[in-house]
Amino acid sequence: MTEEQTTYWLPRATLERLIRMLVEDGYEVVGPTIDQSAIVYGPIESVADLPVGWTDRQAPGEYRLEPRDDDRIFGFVVGPHSWKKYLFPADELVASAARAGDTWQFTTPDVVPRNYAFLGVRACELAAIAVQDRVFLGGPYVDPLYRARRDAVLLIAVNCTQAAATCFCTSMNTGPRCTRGFDLALTELDEGFTVECGSDRGRDILRRLTADKVPAMADRDQLRAAESARAQAVAQITRRMDTDDLRQLLLGNLESPRWDSIAERCLSCTNCTMVCPTCFCSTVTEVEELTQVDRRRQWDSCFNIDFSRVNGNPSRNSIAGRYRQWLTHKLATWHDQFGTSGCVGCGRCITWCPPGIDLTEEVAELRTSARLRDSADHVSKAEDSAGAIQ
Repeated sequence: MTEEQTTYWLPRATLERLIRMLVEDGYEVVGPTIDQSAIVYGPIESVADLPVGWTDRQAPGEYRLEPRDDDRIFGFVVGPHSWKKYLFPADELVASAARAGDTWQFTTPDVVPRNYAFLGVRACELAAIAVQDRVFLGGPYVDPLYRARRDAVLLIAVNCTQAAATCFCTSMNTGPRCTRGFDLALTELDEGFTVECGSDRGRDILRRLTADKVPAMADRDQLRAAESARAQAVAQITRRMDTDDLRQLLLGNLESPRWDSIAERCLSCTNCTMVCPTCFCSTVTEVEELTQVDRRRQWDSCFNIDFSRVNGNPSRNSIAGRYRQWLTHKLATWHDQFGTSGCVGCGRCITWCPPGIDLTEEVAELRTSARLRDSADHVSKAEDSAGAIQ
């Protein structure tokens, strides 16, 4: 079927009905909202809770909200929150041990996930959720807490119609258009939304939203306008990452002086890993009371010096070593573990890094240094060969 045969049209006012219908269905709708001068994810009860008429300006180490000159609802990019906070919470109970007479009784928590409806999921974020699915669901050991939450989530995606200066999803083949992994995908125009269905659940919601009538198909003008809006986001993406032989580049330059240069700027503050939608490092702690011990899993970061502590000593006791671990795992050895990159090109780690360290620039510098070194080695060998002939 052609796009014209599978893309529907919803007037702008329909979004309010969609939110109300989802709430009536028992979903807790979560979407973008403004809090503390940033667009974050939180509970949504009506369109009024969304950042109508606001956009964001991002650069390395910089984030600012600015008013738009229109009433677009999704006319912004991504903020400091990711959907990870709902699927893989920052702090959760994983097991308990309670005193029962002279013995201890061990239990694991019953998983009763909330029925979340995520509203406004971008293409890079769909890719990030797919990456975490590989981490928590794709191997021989499945995380039951993650699986229960993931199965209960409804994903309503929104195609990007603008990009930030820190976006590079086109380099990672993750956006800016949503192509899979959603129940519904919207493209916002002035008068309403073009809508694509990605699941039977999405199609059922769309039918019910139009009072069981056949949803109106998007006409050719609406399709062209939606395509133009999405193309605008592609044209705005100027940041690039060359991913050719990236694993070999990083693992072949573990002793590069560039790591020390990065360490002079890096604060080891963990911001990049906290805002990253795919990072999954965690630590387990025992919370003790007189008759009970709770085992809790909490977000951690490879930038924390104690994260690599083994036998009383950290194995990565320098900032250079910790940044190298993060970047090489994210872009290289993640492929070995999960068959995919750990980066989706959302640019959060660039925006929310206090000194504005840009991983795309660091990869480019490593590539340039490697080329210069290889060129120097080639010249040296040529000179040695010439000397031997003489």
